[in-house]
Formats: sequence, C-alpha cells, structure tokens
Amino acid sequence: MSIANHNSGMTRRGFLQNSGIGFGGIALASLMHQEATAKTLPTHFAPRAKHVIYLHMIGAPSQLDMFEPKPELVKRHNQPCPAEVTKDRDFAFIGKTSTLAGCPWKYSQHGECGHSFSELLPHMAGVSDEIAMIHSIHTEEINHAPAQMFLHSGFGRGGRPSFGSWVSYGLGSENENLPGYIVLLSGPTGGAGTSLWSSGFLPSIHQGIQFRSQGDPVLFLSNPKDHTNQDRRHVLDAVANLNRQHLSVTGDPEIETRIEQYEMAFRMQASVPDLMNLEGETKETLDLYGAQPGKASFANNCLLARRLVERGVRLIELYDADWDHHNGLDKNLPLKCKQIDQPIAALIRDLKRRGLLDDTLIVWGSEFGRTPLRQGGNAKGNAVAGRDHHKDAFTMWLAGGGVKGGVSHGRTDDFGMDIVEDGVHVHDLNATILHLLGIDHERLTYRYQGREFRLTDVDGHLIRPILA
Repeated sequence: MSIANHNSGMTRRGFLQNSGIGFGGIALASLMHQEATAKTLPTHFAPRAKHVIYLHMIGAPSQLDMFEPKPELVKRHNQPCPAEVTKDRDFAFIGKTSTLAGCPWKYSQHGECGHSFSELLPHMAGVSDEIAMIHSIHTEEINHAPAQMFLHSGFGRGGRPSFGSWVSYGLGSENENLPGYIVLLSGPTGGAGTSLWSSGFLPSIHQGIQFRSQGDPVLFLSNPKDHTNQDRRHVLDAVANLNRQHLSVTGDPEIETRIEQYEMAFRMQASVPDLMNLEGETKETLDLYGAQPGKASFANNCLLARRLVERGVRLIELYDADWDHHNGLDKNLPLKCKQIDQPIAALIRDLKRRGLLDDTLIVWGSEFGRTPLRQGGNAKGNAVAGRDHHKDAFTMWLAGGGVKGGVSHGRTDDFGMDIVEDGVHVHDLNATILHLLGIDHERLTYRYQGREFRLTDVDGHLIRPILA
C-alpha cells in the first residue's frame, strides 16, 4: 500500500504481496475466510490514536466570537479598519475598506490551562483541560467548496481521496461488519457535497459511507418488500459467482471491491440497526448529550460516534451545517453554538469515563474562519451584520488520542487578522493527525497516472508542541 520503508525500499503493498496476501486478498478477506480486514495493518510507529472523530462545522464559525478574545478589537468596534491591515488582501465579499467588529459576547478563562471561551460555549468550557487549541491555522482557498476539499483532501478541486479514505487505505478496518469510514450529517451537505468523503483515485472500498438518522440508516440496506435474508443470500451468491468469473478475465480490482461491498452490506443488515438504536442508552447518557432517540440531530450523531468507536470504526466524520454567517451573527451564532456545545462536551466526557478518549482523537474545525471586519449592517452595527470568509488565520482544536490537553498553540495579532506566531498550514494539521495514527504522512502514498500522490502533497510538518 505504498507506505514505504526508506531504509529497505520495501513498500507495504510489496510486503503484503510477497507474504501472499495482496491488496485484493485484504479486500476479499471475508470471502477467503481470512481475518485481515478485521485487523489493524502495520503502522510506521506506535500509534497514539486508533480512531478519529472529525467534527466539521460547514460554513466556517467565527473563531473571534467563540475561542479568541481580542480586547483591542472590541475597544475599536465600529471604527474604520486601518488601511495597512487589509492591504494586498482578498476577501470573498467585502471590499478593501471596512469597519472593525468586536465580539459582543463576554469571554472568560476556564480550567487549569486558562483557555478562553465566550459565553456561547459554557459546556465546552467545562472540558477546557482536555483540549489543545490551535489559533493559527491557515489555508489556501477562500470559498467554501474548494476550502472544504482542501481541508479534507489536500487539494482544492475534486478527484483526490478524502482524509478518511487515506486513513482507511493506510490502516484498514477493525470491524468486518461495519465500514471503516462512516459519515454522519446534521443538515445539508457542504458546498463540496459528497466529494468530501470520496475515495478519489483510491479503490472505492475506502469511500466514506453515509449513515442516516432516520429511515434506512444506509440507503437500500433493507431487503425489498416480501424478500427474506435467505432470498438476498441467494442473489448475492449468484452475483458474486458472476463477478468472480469477470474478475478472472479482467483482473480489475474494482470487481474485488464490488464483491466485498455486497458482502459488507449483507453483514450490515444485522449490525447497523442495533448500532443506530439509541433506546438502549441510559437516561443519564441521553441527557448528557441532549440526544433524543429517533430524531435527527447533531447531539444524536455525537452519541452515535461514541457507539461507532466502541465497535471499532476507524474514522467517523460529523458534518454540521449552517455556520455561514455573513449576516445575522447576533442570532444565528448563539443558535448554532447551543446545538453543538453540550453534545461535544458530552462526547469528550463520555469517551473519557469509558476509557476511550486516550485512543480516540477528536478534531474540531472548519474550512476557514471569519474576519474581524463587519459585513453588512450599518454604522451602528445593527443586528443584520455578520463576518466574511477569512483563510489566513483561524482556530481549530484537538482532544484525546495523543494530544496534550490544555495547550494553546499559535497566536494572531490584536485584530485576529494575521498570524504572528507559530502558523499551522492545513497540510501540517493533516500530517499531525496521521502521525497520531502511527502513519508517516510522507510515506502514505498511492501511485496514480504516473506519479506518487499523498494527502499532504509535498508539504506538511508535525505540530510537535501539541503532542503528548
């Protein structure tokens, strides 16, 4: 699988092939009565995390109103922005000349570490010491869809594998009855759509599988009306035989993937309904998250993420919509914070009390941040004002899975416009997450169209100060 040992020149794919279990053998493990798909594949070094829960807030929350207090910005609220601050800088919608906008919500410090949270996040503030804040993330894309793809695939256009697909390709799955890469949505998809969990040019077995909170958890998972599991088994056996005949002629690895996906779907008919049923959770746990069985919500998805980790799912991505606040920030941001604050804090607490936080990495963030400039409104800064896209300085955070809780990394200027200390590129973030999973990002490669590709392109450095 092209995770190369630089000393020997041996790739993982070469190792597996020489050992008699090539990639096709892994993909077809259940059919060949092997156990490879249910095991962790070799890593470059000992992993600190076995699972990742990636919380992506679609549309870009304002870091200045949640995690980054800027007293000088508040002091100069509604004053013209100095020309040198916006010189040679592009914004998505507002012009070069604009008005500074301070945060209208109170900030306070929390935990022994003293992380700052605005009053919009009282629950998250309670787990402050578990969180490693990174206040100096920057990206290369200024609009939503390209920036979403860049964050998750290292490239601003479609066609590349998503982060989860790279992880699935590099590490395999721990549970043969569930996909290794699962996606949960609350609200509509982002501007980049399903390309956010696409396998790109990797074998399609590594694509993210979307689970739904209502109806069939996975589309077309249930048997057709008046058809039994035995009927389905007969059909699958017949189709598998045809596919094997075709495979023997063409050698197309996608046929192997198709056979395994049919078999996975059959096994999921038994495993998924139990997984998605939250009725078995205690009232205390449901209240902790604010979850309501049978309803679609971010809270339910956070609880499902914990259940997926318990079942050995490698990568779970939660996408939450409606964070694109170009106006109405005063009403919309409190509403969104209320929806995520309690469930995220509950997820951290629940994983910790179950002994799962140490090997589960939680990543929170978005495609970019928001400007310290007011967008819309009038000179009085009325309620319709919002903030524009800002790709040059924003906040993300990590918790659990080998991360040093309570640390704060990176710093921006008094307005939150520019990074003045320890900048972190998106490639650095992805390199660090892979490192925590035991993967050297420079050695996780895939040869396609005559060249080697990787998630971090030709860049990426570890964010060592946040590593435990």
